[in-house]
Amino acid sequence: MVEIKTPEQIAKMRAAGLVVAEALKACREAVAPGVTTGELNDIADAVIAKHGATSNFRADHGGLWFPGVICASVNEEVVHGIPGERVLKEGDLISIDCGAILDGWHGDAAITVAVGGTAAENAMLSKVTEGSMWAGIAQMKKGNRLVDVSRAIEGFVRRQPLPPKGKWGITEGYGGHGIGTAMHMEPHVLNYVAGRGKGMKLVPGTVLAIEPMVSLGTPHTEVLADDWTVVTTDGTWASHWEHSVAVTEQGPLVLTAFDGGRAELAKLGVTAAPDPLG
Repeated sequence: MVEIKTPEQIAKMRAAGLVVAEALKACREAVAPGVTTGELNDIADAVIAKHGATSNFRADHGGLWFPGVICASVNEEVVHGIPGERVLKEGDLISIDCGAILDGWHGDAAITVAVGGTAAENAMLSKVTEGSMWAGIAQMKKGNRLVDVSRAIEGFVRRQPLPPKGKWGITEGYGGHGIGTAMHMEPHVLNYVAGRGKGMKLVPGTVLAIEPMVSLGTPHTEVLADDWTVVTTDGTWASHWEHSVAVTEQGPLVLTAFDGGRAELAKLGVTAAPDPLG
């Protein structure tokens, strides 16, 4: 079952999304050589608590307990990196994924941040991944199909010039998801087109987390012995970007972006829906 939200419920999700946006902003500002991923976790934890929200990451997920309020995935780690004692170094690339629950509604988003200066191809990797996310978000319109989102993400990546020493690998086996009264809900959102199915029709009240994961090499991954951290099988670096997005009568509303997605969507010729919180 796909959970369809009322405008009032979307407004509540917007409030949760803004908590996530503030937590990620604080983490982004703190990223620097010498900072540990555990310190970033503490920063996000404080922001979530300040707003009276709770973490939807630090919980039991199908029998596996995740100990952090963020996932901190560095370099070849794609997603689900456990924050802790790892010290960030100049040139690293860290993906920070964060979520929060406020008044029973969930928010979820992710960013990739360069630690100090980073190689040009790593900066390019992050830019391509973020761009593919916005291409997918732009398809979150009434009457479109789920496959339109997947096709837009994949198409954006495939159109980009190849990095000097690699290629673009769209991670297989992981993708976006429905979100609302739980963090992970139906439907699963592929970041590429598979088969001939069109998927569900997007109707007002549909809320999805759009989250492409792209590497500089293979699309294949494996899970480390900690049962959480997902890494590329060839050791190439990866990037992960994510926003929670609602389909409304007026267009897409990016719940986890401070401006609701207006600026980035305008670049793509799409008008974001009005912010229900003003």
